[in-house]
Amino acid sequence: MNYEETDLRNIWRHLSRQGSPRPPIMAAGQGLRLTDINGREYLDAASGGVWCVNVGYGRAEIAEAVCAQMKRMPYYAATGGNLPTIEFSEKLLKYMPGLSRLYFSNSGSEANEKAYKMVRLKGWAEGRPERTTILYRHRDYHGTTIAALSSSGQAERRDGFGPLAPGFVEAPHACCYRCAFGRNYPGCELECARAVEEIIKREGSETVAGIVLETITAGGGIIVPVPEYYVIIQEICVRHGLTLIMDEVVCGLGRTGSMFAYQDYGLKPDIVTLAKGVASAYMPVSLTVTTEALFESLQGDERLSYFRDISTFGGCAAGATAALENLKIIENEKLLDNVRQMGDYLLAGLRENLDHPNVGDVRGRGLLAGLELVADKATKTPLPEEKVMAVCGEMAARGVLIGRTNRSLPGHNNIVNFAPAYIVTQDDLDIILKTLRESLRAVLGPNGCGNN
Repeated sequence: MNYEETDLRNIWRHLSRQGSPRPPIMAAGQGLRLTDINGREYLDAASGGVWCVNVGYGRAEIAEAVCAQMKRMPYYAATGGNLPTIEFSEKLLKYMPGLSRLYFSNSGSEANEKAYKMVRLKGWAEGRPERTTILYRHRDYHGTTIAALSSSGQAERRDGFGPLAPGFVEAPHACCYRCAFGRNYPGCELECARAVEEIIKREGSETVAGIVLETITAGGGIIVPVPEYYVIIQEICVRHGLTLIMDEVVCGLGRTGSMFAYQDYGLKPDIVTLAKGVASAYMPVSLTVTTEALFESLQGDERLSYFRDISTFGGCAAGATAALENLKIIENEKLLDNVRQMGDYLLAGLRENLDHPNVGDVRGRGLLAGLELVADKATKTPLPEEKVMAVCGEMAARGVLIGRTNRSLPGHNNIVNFAPAYIVTQDDLDIILKTLRESLRAVLGPNGCGNN
């Protein structure tokens, strides 16, 4: 079989125009290395391209555990139960004080959809059916389904898919480098957070049910809110009785060096959504994790007082098995320690590029880092997207795969990102950083913007 021609003929590729430059077709992976069908090796600095193969490729212990479970019993609908989901729930919830219930599904989009349905049903169960509005944040991303897309602050991802679902209202982003209020931190009044309360008042507090936030904005530009930001958000949620949904689809299970990024901010969410890192993409599995109070609010005897929902593949016993083995690896190999140590090394290395004329900002936490490219540092004019694409392409040509904001934010798709697997070494990072420096010079020139 000619795999390249068959792929081009049969496969509808994600986030790509058909006929655009073909990405490599991968055939094998081990650790952080991928090998394509032509035998070329790449260092994967994006954990599978979308930040999910967190414990690296070739984990025989996960594959063998999944194989054994599938032979024993692959599936039973989540209207009932199976042993792996029970065992995994007990292990995971020890890391999530204040939360006590897991709802299994199979993607981050679906996990967030479940959260929105829970929030709205809670209003009905409490005799307040008018509480339907859910706030979201500009530049955050929550998924591809219509409701998840309606709650995502990335305009280019939404183009052409309307009409979108009603009942979702946008709040300002929390990126200090591009403050929506023209302020500088420290010394500002955290208007980005306080604006949430103004929006609630404008919409009518009796109609606003909750707010969904990526703890750290990932695909929207690797935005790490300052600590005070979430103190204000938590206070607003308590004051107005809002359900706080923290989207940890990217950050959850260790990406930032803590098991969950929301815990670094002292947050007490009502719902946490998880997906990518739950099983390191060895199986598709996602979770909507809730407090006992939220669970109990939907357990009455009335027609609208229980969660009338199902996810077919939420009953996949193999998914929970992979998740359980993945968590054991993170624990046994002390990978969170490595994430913190290598994350500090990565960020320090990226900051060495701040003297380049086209590097405007470096930000991140743990092994989730972004580098914002600009055409002019004084004005912060974003570097055109085609030049950002060229930098990524140059790195791939040199054998290192990274990510970038991809046709998401009109005029601001100028961030390249780095999210290697938790097993990354200093030698790996040296290769990544060296390749970045060489690629910036090759594409943009030593004096920036391609002026050699």
